Amino acid sequence: MPERAVIFANGEIKDRDRLRSILRPDDLLIAADGGLHHLIELDLSPSFLIGDLDSVTPEQVRTVKELGGQVIRFSKDKNETDLQLAMDHALSLGCTEIVIVAALGGRLDQILGNIFLLDRVDLVPCSIRLDDGVEEVFLIRDSALITGSAGDIVSLLPLNGPVYDVKTEDLKYPLVYEKLFPDRTRGISNVMTTDRARVSISRGTLICIHTRH
Repeated sequence: MPERAVIFANGEIKDRDRLRSILRPDDLLIAADGGLHHLIELDLSPSFLIGDLDSVTPEQVRTVKELGGQVIRFSKDKNETDLQLAMDHALSLGCTEIVIVAALGGRLDQILGNIFLLDRVDLVPCSIRLDDGVEEVFLIRDSALITGSAGDIVSLLPLNGPVYDVKTEDLKYPLVYEKLFPDRTRGISNVMTTDRARVSISRGTLICIHTRH
């Protein structure tokens, strides 16, 4: 049973070499419809191609099948995005970690929708993040360790209301049991002083955006 799924959405990838560095040989690769073109450009084959397939060609679909991948096609008249359907499939396979790439560039509505997908109740037991090798986005509900390099940018944005007792370690501008509000910018553009930083809270949910320099 796969432990980690990497889902390729149909957004932008800023740095393909950096993206390669976060991939593992045992990752379960899933293409969310048009995200297939990223896999093709990286010379990778998905185990699953999922979506209404309006962003891929019949030739590409045939190639996925010929390489042993499974194609799961949905109607265009669906309520979910292709990415949500791909996430649902990864969860149904028992994946405990999901990395979503190419979900941060492109249309603003899609970007926001992709970030808000992280707040699904059924994802709480999982480790899930958006990551394109340059930026990673994930939610903090209690504590988190951020791994990167000194000089990386870390922004902490409250989701769904205030976040209480925010405490940071190894960030240039420390927060010491502070309360962050969604309509204020107190948590934006902090800087890592070492290759690791820690954030903890007592109540609420933070969106953590880690930008590697």
